[in-house]
Amino acid sequence: MMVDSWDDAEGYYRTIIDELLDNRYQVQAFLGQGVFSSVVRAVDTQNNNAPVAIKIIRQNELMHKAGIKEKRMLDRLQAADPDGKMHVVRLIGSFVHRGHLCLCFELMSLNLREVVRKYGRDTGLSLQAVRVYGMHLMMALDLLRQCRVIHGDIKPDNCFVSEQRNHVKLGDLGSACDVSENEITPYLVSRFYRAPEIILGLAYDCAIDMWSVGTTLFELYTGKIMFPGRNNNHMLRLIMETRGPFSSRMLRRGQFWNQHFEDNGSGAMDFIARSTDKLSGAEAEQRIVFTKPTADIKTRVLQATPPGSSPQEIQQTLRFADLLARCLELNPEKRILPIDALRHPFFNQLK
Repeated sequence: MMVDSWDDAEGYYRTIIDELLDNRYQVQAFLGQGVFSSVVRAVDTQNNNAPVAIKIIRQNELMHKAGIKEKRMLDRLQAADPDGKMHVVRLIGSFVHRGHLCLCFELMSLNLREVVRKYGRDTGLSLQAVRVYGMHLMMALDLLRQCRVIHGDIKPDNCFVSEQRNHVKLGDLGSACDVSENEITPYLVSRFYRAPEIILGLAYDCAIDMWSVGTTLFELYTGKIMFPGRNNNHMLRLIMETRGPFSSRMLRRGQFWNQHFEDNGSGAMDFIARSTDKLSGAEAEQRIVFTKPTADIKTRVLQATPPGSSPQEIQQTLRFADLLARCLELNPEKRILPIDALRHPFFNQLK
């Protein structure tokens, strides 16, 4: 197969500065690339040189189909939110350029991982910033749930702040799907933000996005990844250390529970922690019975609270910990819904 010289060997479009795309968008800079696409910054010459971000999908049938699906999901969300008030990055338009599907978005500034790195210096952001960003992400989740859309890859990298850093929008819907398309796979969502029902092989819905937002908000406040698991088995161990044991009933409903648990004969489940010896490479198994968390959410959040915080600040921190506990319910059926999260005392006085 001949590879077009406009593309590199992997099917990414070669960025040409000052090139005019769709007779309208003048390319100014290359912003980066992901698995599905490369992204450029451009100005809209037909709209007062307004800045935009253009996602140029890779030249590949699978990627092209994924791009079409992303556009379909964005169109559905925008039809339900015509004024753009629900904090999802806006799709301005789409076109094909030299065989590449291109999606044109409003230009946002940094993503939340960059914000934490730049302004949080490993200690995280202020609780006030977390409140504002948290409320905006809950609004985005509320819109997704109303539209029966699962984002499927929420993490700090896919949440984008405005130039003034006063609001955040959920972006990158490249993994989004309709709730009815929830194919069971243990590797959906970036690992650190992956809900336990995915790992265990249960049917899932929009509640997986709430879990991802909960872990993202914890990271914004503390500057630390909440569950930095090396693999799915390690993820479950870290989750239970903070959230306690899963019910046997929930475990048995999963397709993959027996990769991580064993029935101990009395109807209860023992966790089988798997690790690899760094020197010998030998696989080791350790049977662990979790009865309660070793360091719960409240403890972990308070550890990250600045010394000398006022009683009011401590109270607000405890409200934050309570919200996180509701976002990170092990049982997805009990996990808080976005509409209820928006009414949580943590977000009082923000509306």
